[in-house]
Amino acid sequence: MKTMTCKQLGGACDKEFHAATFEEMAALSKKHGMEMFQAGDEAHLKAMQKMQTLMQSPEAMAKWFEGKKKEFDTL
Repeated sequence: MKTMTCKQLGGACDKEFHAATFEEMAALSKKHGMEMFQAGDEAHLKAMQKMQTLMQSPEAMAKWFEGKKKEFDTL
């Protein structure tokens, strides 16, 4: 079981996620992001805007995703 924070995964807070695989970790982060979006959390909304900008470039998004997966793997 590995631990990463919302901030480590591109978010805005120190909430910790615990998962055995990177795919599980990404799913937990996504669920948290949706909860924060629905709550209208300003800090998370800003982080989401940055991610949306990153997603405009498939190359940049793939590079970001691969970097986060490597970070997970080294934990």
